[in-house]
Amino acid sequence: MTLIKFIEIMAILVGAFSGFIEARRKRMDLVGVFTVAFIAAFGGGTLRDILLDRRPLFWVIHQEYAILIFVLALVASPLIRTLRQIVSERLIVIADAVGLGLFSIAGTSAALDANMPIFIASMMGVITGIFGGVLRDIVCNEVPMVFRDGKPYAICAFLGNWMFLLMGKYGVEHDFALWSSALFISGLRLITWKFDLRMGR
Repeated sequence: MTLIKFIEIMAILVGAFSGFIEARRKRMDLVGVFTVAFIAAFGGGTLRDILLDRRPLFWVIHQEYAILIFVLALVASPLIRTLRQIVSERLIVIADAVGLGLFSIAGTSAALDANMPIFIASMMGVITGIFGGVLRDIVCNEVPMVFRDGKPYAICAFLGNWMFLLMGKYGVEHDFALWSSALFISGLRLITWKFDLRMGR
């Protein structure tokens, strides 16, 4: 398994986890839990593949990803119901932050593989990072978190993507660049949440 595929799988799991939590908060049934988790896990990557004209979509090529989300939905629903006391906004924020970092770098890497210019690659990373959460919130009848609280989700992803691109340009070892850039995005996102840093509104 390549490192980027491993990162993609981790991002899918984290995205699905945020979907499980949000669906349970909305008291959805099993179908709802699976649907929200599926959208959260695959929404950003699907839009990226459409914009990059990549066919089949990444989760169609790797049907095991969809099967994994289905199996986890069967287990997650009763598990999260049991652990309801510890399922809070904090867990969703942490899951979103980790997913943002992993998805963004995976999206940027995919765009580079498709020979996109570096600015477009950075934007594809942002789209991959935030769009699953946007769709998740819309399906759950919420104004997407990325649009409503003034916190710089997209800016965190954008800066981390450029960190990854510049490290690659200056010859930094690829695996180190992947992990450190993803960690930078996740950490920056958590810092903005912890200290309630907001963009001007």
